Amino acid sequence: MYPDPQSITRIASIGGGPIGGGWAAHFLARGYDVTSYLHDPAEIGAFRAILDTAWRSLTDLGLAKGASLDRLTIVHNLKDAVQGAQFIQESAPENLAMKQALYKTLGEIVPADVVIGSSTSGLMMTDIQAECATPERCVIGHPFNPPYLLPLVEIVGGKKTSPDAVAWAGRFYEIAGKAPLMMKKEIPGFVATRLQEALWREALHMVANGEATPEDIDIALMNGPAPRMVAQGQCMAFHVACGAGGMATNLDQFGPALKLPWTRLTAPELTPELRNRMVDGCNAIAGDRPFEDMAAQRDREIVAVLNALRDVRADQTP
Repeated sequence: MYPDPQSITRIASIGGGPIGGGWAAHFLARGYDVTSYLHDPAEIGAFRAILDTAWRSLTDLGLAKGASLDRLTIVHNLKDAVQGAQFIQESAPENLAMKQALYKTLGEIVPADVVIGSSTSGLMMTDIQAECATPERCVIGHPFNPPYLLPLVEIVGGKKTSPDAVAWAGRFYEIAGKAPLMMKKEIPGFVATRLQEALWREALHMVANGEATPEDIDIALMNGPAPRMVAQGQCMAFHVACGAGGMATNLDQFGPALKLPWTRLTAPELTPELRNRMVDGCNAIAGDRPFEDMAAQRDREIVAVLNALRDVRADQTP
């Protein structure tokens, strides 16, 4: 029913902002023709700025043969955007009613053999596809920000999604240079966002209670678990940390610590005071650096990590 993922050459990207722009940059860097739908022509300047920033890092990582920013078309009419598209990446605002209306329209104007992937960071596809006439081809394709650098894309269908569409999406994203995570169940927030949210809640508690500042939180992460997670993730880091006994030793030895008050997963109340502590703390870290400079530095450092890992793993390939 769906075309060979290897044959895809034309992609429609719906929505601007860092996610829509990031996806467009990623697909362009992989050599696809991309038509981006922006609701308002006033978005073009910011959209182009995202692409320009992304392209520098993507060039450092290595562009696919034929990749070019000239293969981008920007339109403001949804029908024009999806005309001839072989895959659609939807990155509309995180508003359920808006997405439902959008998918209702897409279900009417897009051929049924075109898979639609949603970048939603937490909404359920079962809810998004509720008013779509062709819900079987609608899947979640949730990236991590920035989508043009971080490989992860979490994939899951809704109750009316065809398993064939989910499998197709997993294969397509892999061909498109992503690291697909095929989820076992549809849950709010998916996998990575839920893990990130747990960490975020604990950080907010520590700031709210005067136990740490935003700078303390970032120093701890950047110089502690973060570099290790790049190499091993959380589960394997604990498995390897306990020597030959692995995870069994870890759980037997440290299992009782799970009962200790080391985490507080219930979100703290976001009072004006806590809000201001977080804002002031982050502004202090940023100083007078503009957003563009901080984003560019972030991207350069992620590129360095990705290139270093690629080199190490290439050296280990038989």
